[in-house]
Amino acid sequence: MFRSFVISKIGVDTSWKLVWITGGGSGIGLAVAKQLVRKGTKVIISGRHEQALLECCDQLNQPTLSGSLHPLVCDVTSLESVQAAWQMLIQNYGIPDLVLLNAGNHQPVTLENFSPEPFQQLMAVNYFGVVNCLSVLLPDLVSRQRGQIGVVASVAGYSGLPTAAAYGGSKAALINTCEALYPELLEQGIQLSLINPGFVKTPLTDKNTFAMPFLVDADRAATVIIRGLQLKRFEIAFPRVFVMLLKVLRLLPYSLYFRLTRKLLP
Repeated sequence: MFRSFVISKIGVDTSWKLVWITGGGSGIGLAVAKQLVRKGTKVIISGRHEQALLECCDQLNQPTLSGSLHPLVCDVTSLESVQAAWQMLIQNYGIPDLVLLNAGNHQPVTLENFSPEPFQQLMAVNYFGVVNCLSVLLPDLVSRQRGQIGVVASVAGYSGLPTAAAYGGSKAALINTCEALYPELLEQGIQLSLINPGFVKTPLTDKNTFAMPFLVDADRAATVIIRGLQLKRFEIAFPRVFVMLLKVLRLLPYSLYFRLTRKLLP
């Protein structure tokens, strides 16, 4: 019954003519952009570095493709930058059918490097970057009573894991916020999806020095994300086995939970 209500409220049209992706210059964001362009979509990718965005567009745009890739400089940690980028986007292209809020960063935290800085930096990008974008784009989506938003969080937000105190905390905040916003957005005809990837091979994870179980490549991640967005799922989490293990882990009593997580210490 609930699924039928969601479909009737949002509709079943999954064709996106215009998509905006923050953090679209590399990793998951760029992989999603590539697949959408090949499907004929006009995709706007954002990041802080214009030259990197231009290089992505030059490499991908081809006369044989019906879709196209366009750069839009935006620093999601700055509300003013997001406001300027959004206004430029809608003036030049219109309001996107889909917005993928993907910009993020990672920094491990241990007792040796514990300080406020990594927490502040990761919250500024991973959490408040999304909040800044939502605060700017939601009024336009609400006014027309339709739209689709994907927010990239992480399975690291399910529960506290060693070295992920700052990163996991920022992603847990995103998960909580998306859960809180979903019912109200649904009433306004806006579909919100929470994307919780496991380990994905990107320039960000290439810096990791620890084992990354169930690692998937960015292209595979993009395929799963796009499919989940087309199906209008609230949570798009992968890889499935890793997700199930982590969801079971958070249900355990703390005595057993900490016995297991201590084994993850570097």
